Amino acid sequence: MTDELGAWKTFGERTVYDNKWVRLGLADVQAPNGERWDYHVVHLARIAIGLIVDDLDRVLMLWRYRFPTDQWGYELLGGLVEEGEEPAATAAREIREESGYQPLGEAEHLISFEPLPGQVTAGTEVYLWRAAEKVGEPTDTEEVGRLEWVPLSRIPELAQRQELLGAGALVPLLYYVATRSTRSAAGQDQPTEPA
Repeated sequence: MTDELGAWKTFGERTVYDNKWVRLGLADVQAPNGERWDYHVVHLARIAIGLIVDDLDRVLMLWRYRFPTDQWGYELLGGLVEEGEEPAATAAREIREESGYQPLGEAEHLISFEPLPGQVTAGTEVYLWRAAEKVGEPTDTEEVGRLEWVPLSRIPELAQRQELLGAGALVPLLYYVATRSTRSAAGQDQPTEPA
């Protein structure tokens, strides 16, 4: 932690609730104004997300329902990084389990982010592939929905209509679309040959 102006001080944290997916902590903190109190912090497991963009400028996504927000929309494929697993391997595994597609070639790390840093820790790593092949049917029966190859040209419209669900779809897709021309000029956004 840096000692910058406006930094909060943390004097410890105790766990209120804990399971495989979420830990709720009560942190003893002091704000820059000198006030000190217990602050709830939600700690989520690390997440890895896969972004597959094909040579027709389409992205593989899952149209699904999320009950906490009572919403239908598109998500990228991804999930929890298991202990001892590299995040890129997690993203590839989750793509295979949720879609039946196998990413081809080397994964490119696209972006890392924390979606809600005010009260939640949820480190998220996003990896990009430029090709995938269908190797079977989805095996993750919990992550059900309709798989679609969605044109990247639709991303701004889907974001405006709130049909990209959560930061795990919004951040990687908007970042990719925003940096696509820069990435192409640098030669980073070219399709790769399968290994």
